[in-house]
Amino acid sequence: MQPLDLWQRYREWLCVCDAIGLHLDVSRMHFDSNFIEAMQPKIDAAFAAMDALEAGAIANPDEGRRVGHYWLRAPELAPEPALRQAIETCIERVKTFTADIHEGRLRPPNEERFTDLLVIGIGGSALGPQLVADALGEAQLDRMRVHFLDNTDPDGMDRTIQELGERLASTLVLVISKSGGTPETRNGMLYTKAAFADAGLDFPSAAVAITGEGSQLDHQAENEGWLARFPMWDWVGGRTSVTSAVGLLPAALQGLEIDDLIHGARDCDALTRVHDLKTNPAALMALMWYHATDGKGTKDLVILPYKDRLMLLSRYLQQLIMESLGKAQDLQGQEVKQGLTVYGNKGSTDQHAYVQQLRDGVDNFFVTFVDVLRYGGESVEVEAGVGPGDYLHGFLLGTRQALFENGRPSMTLTVDAVDEYKLGVLIALFERAVGFYASLVGINAYHQPGVEAGKKAAAQILQLRARLVTALQESPGPATAEELAAACGEPEAIETILSLLEHLCANSYVVAKESGPDYFSSRYSYHVES
Repeated sequence: MQPLDLWQRYREWLCVCDAIGLHLDVSRMHFDSNFIEAMQPKIDAAFAAMDALEAGAIANPDEGRRVGHYWLRAPELAPEPALRQAIETCIERVKTFTADIHEGRLRPPNEERFTDLLVIGIGGSALGPQLVADALGEAQLDRMRVHFLDNTDPDGMDRTIQELGERLASTLVLVISKSGGTPETRNGMLYTKAAFADAGLDFPSAAVAITGEGSQLDHQAENEGWLARFPMWDWVGGRTSVTSAVGLLPAALQGLEIDDLIHGARDCDALTRVHDLKTNPAALMALMWYHATDGKGTKDLVILPYKDRLMLLSRYLQQLIMESLGKAQDLQGQEVKQGLTVYGNKGSTDQHAYVQQLRDGVDNFFVTFVDVLRYGGESVEVEAGVGPGDYLHGFLLGTRQALFENGRPSMTLTVDAVDEYKLGVLIALFERAVGFYASLVGINAYHQPGVEAGKKAAAQILQLRARLVTALQESPGPATAEELAAACGEPEAIETILSLLEHLCANSYVVAKESGPDYFSSRYSYHVES
């Protein structure tokens, strides 16, 4: 394509959204007018489906649930007055509770105020708050230092507790789990509770729950007298919960302007409700996803934000997009195996990591560049009239051009800054793009049966582990993995049994291993040291 042709295409397809400080350039995606015409019926149907969703239509027929994360930033659109009241009350409670913490009206025993915040969650209950905290945090300005436990890795949990050190006594603990039974979150809570006990600290006086009403965690927090409880509603999925208490409470406690975050998402929602492809960046983005992947996920989405503050954007979008779109069946129950793989880090780190493959290697991706106009930081010249930010922008444009010259498609998303408002815009933009794309390909973006299957499988493994320990205790002598699998009544699970045995040996003083002539003939025994 000649430069003048590209310029005309750029002018025709640049989606200018000055009202929310955002532009979307799709001129380097390889679509034509015939594609747009052919997709118009699907586009119209996607707009109608989004309208119905926001009006309160059942989005999860298998669970009988609606999807209402859009109401979180526009409570007046909630289909019932009670829902509006619940949302508005929650936001006010977040602000009041935060003020009480910051001003020391709520404080830990023997301390002037809470200095640190430990957020315990998994998936959307951690990725959203982590993105907000990392993108907007300022070490010298934050009202509280924020830390996360987002896995059930004891070494990782210990590192975080050790990092807190003596400040554990002034640490507020936020436990986030809708069901209250999520194993990773429960384990993190119990680990932290034990750390408090070891330090002679009272855990309930520093603990806050964000959970579903009547959940296991809700009852525990009430019975133990935790400092506070905030709601998680069944019509808000974890991956779309940033503008609920899940994201707002830790952001407010950190000292961020949550009203700006809400207003950014609200304004983006309003703009992306418009049934006009060229002025609706979420619909246009979703359509480009469809074109790039043939509507079947045949290519990966590479997110390249040229901004350190957006380094976690790709991790956040991995869950939002892949958990929403990775589905085995369509809305009619037909097998389709849909999905859209997401990866990325940040520019210009990616320039020295995998752009070589993007330009010259396998053609199995399309790129979304994220450009931020305001550099921020100190104005330091590295050359006459040139600063580090100028280099950053040059690398973005250069990488984009190098990819384009080799026929690699890309789009560019530009925002004027990274602040609470713009982050709210970006979060809402991708949420709605996911919804539009799901409608275009005819799947349910709002349930996650694969995640539940994984949880059930993990629970079965833990049950097998308990039976294995019993078999070891009852064994008359050292036994091989095959023998122990038979003793457990699981002769086909030898590989799993062997993995469990190796972990028991590595982490237990009561399971011993006698190496055999090869790895598979090793024998294991249970013993109690005197």
